[in-house]
Amino acid sequence: MSAQPSPGNQTLEREKVYMWIFELTNPETRENALLELSKKREVVPDLAPMLWHSFGTIAALLQEIVNIYAAINPPTLTAHQSNRVCNALALLQCVASHPETRSQFLLAHVPLFLYPFLHTSSKTRPFEYLRLTSLGVIGALVKTDEQEVITFLLTTEIIPLCLRIMESGSELSKTVATFILQKILLDDSGLSYICQTYDRFSHVAMILGKMVISLAKEPSARLLKHVVRCYLRLSDNARAREALRQCLPDQLRDNTFNVCLQEDKSTKHWLAQLLTNLETTAPADPRNVGMSPLNAQ
Repeated sequence: MSAQPSPGNQTLEREKVYMWIFELTNPETRENALLELSKKREVVPDLAPMLWHSFGTIAALLQEIVNIYAAINPPTLTAHQSNRVCNALALLQCVASHPETRSQFLLAHVPLFLYPFLHTSSKTRPFEYLRLTSLGVIGALVKTDEQEVITFLLTTEIIPLCLRIMESGSELSKTVATFILQKILLDDSGLSYICQTYDRFSHVAMILGKMVISLAKEPSARLLKHVVRCYLRLSDNARAREALRQCLPDQLRDNTFNVCLQEDKSTKHWLAQLLTNLETTAPADPRNVGMSPLNAQ
């Protein structure tokens, strides 16, 4: 067991953190401060409030983000630029994760500054790292299961952005994007929003279907888990369930994923529950009489 730092050392470390936060506001010292603070975000529990409430700090982090926009189109982002802005994003993720700063983070609409990064399509490593770190900030928000987070995200374009990455991103980016969609679906307002119109539901179902076909060729137990959970949650909606009876990929009905499922009991259980839901005929909802499944609104 490692020895606890002495009170004197703790004070010294604290002073360093204050100094680095102060140095964020100076463009000359910012890069090193970003690097040092991003290393400390796991070990300084109140770093998020310190960042949020110190003068000029969030403005400095946003300046780092905005400065990179010019490297997006045309795509000229270098590894050095990507690492630097990802250190700024890591600090914003810290703010997004903290219960004291999360609401203010949303009220300030800070996530919208990240969306241009999620729009990028370059497959180079600097861009992939940038997308993944940006998704990490949104993932930190949805992980809390708070209504205000979902309410905010539903007013933005996060669902089509996640679907785009789910279709063409790296395995890791696909996994985080699918996790975000799953968290939105698990909220009643999120499920209702996606199932409100045929276009929204069909876009989600089409991307999930493509992912299943891709996973049949290149299995990933972690990604499959989130895909199955999205399908299971969609099956909680009566009209979506009716549509899924017609469009659920065969690979989820046969033995394609048996090897993956052997080692993952929760995914195996969710898939069995999904198939049971699709076999069960729910009582007719009088509001849906005369409607085809998921009629376009």
